Amino acid sequence: MTVLLEAERLCRNFGGLKAVNEVTFQVMEGEIFGLIGPNGAGKTTLFNLMTGLTPVSSGVLRYRGNILTGLPPHRIAAQGIGRTFQNIRLFKGLSALENIKVSQHVTTKSGLLSGFFGTPSSRVEEKRVEEKAWELLALVGLSDRAAELAANFSYGDQRRLEIARALALDPKIVLLDEPAAGMNSSEKQGLSEFIRAIRDRFKLTVLLIEHHVPLVMNLCDRIAVLNFGELITVGEPAEVQKNRDVIEAYLGAE
Repeated sequence: MTVLLEAERLCRNFGGLKAVNEVTFQVMEGEIFGLIGPNGAGKTTLFNLMTGLTPVSSGVLRYRGNILTGLPPHRIAAQGIGRTFQNIRLFKGLSALENIKVSQHVTTKSGLLSGFFGTPSSRVEEKRVEEKAWELLALVGLSDRAAELAANFSYGDQRRLEIARALALDPKIVLLDEPAAGMNSSEKQGLSEFIRAIRDRFKLTVLLIEHHVPLVMNLCDRIAVLNFGELITVGEPAEVQKNRDVIEAYLGAE
């Protein structure tokens, strides 16, 4: 398998606190990779480092062999890395359709002037953006609510809209931060099936933070476990479940 994303001795310090400390792992192309650990383990901080929202203190991030470290978020997104957030960050005052359309600005080529004057190239591009937004709304089952403000959506529907917005970037890898939070059992099962479906349909690699252990163990090809900012282990679900350090730090004894 091909290495798509690689963290090498990655660190992030906040004063004397080492939120991420010497973390090294590889994510392979096409896999669903889980990232688990107790609250405060550094999982979301790691996502923020990967997407440029938080600067790296030391270490190197590589995507397809190219160094990401130090790049701003929009340049990282433009390379094919999409994400959702633990705390949903939709544009609540925009419609569902507008949320997806505006997210595509990093992949468009028309400038402000060509858009203002409605040049042929800008009209073609706008049509492409519109069609893609409708396609993604249909994918997540929200096309009948395209004109509705995102603020009016339920928590679960906002989660689905956020995933659709991440997919609008044509990512090769998508980072999902606790997508099952607040969902009931049947919704979690549906989410698991949906993640597999989008992985296969768009030939994606998925990196997933999630606290619902059964979902992670059943869905992920491999799992990395963090505790106090440090990597305990990386392995297949069956290996991780048997690891004594993981059981002590996170899973707990039977």
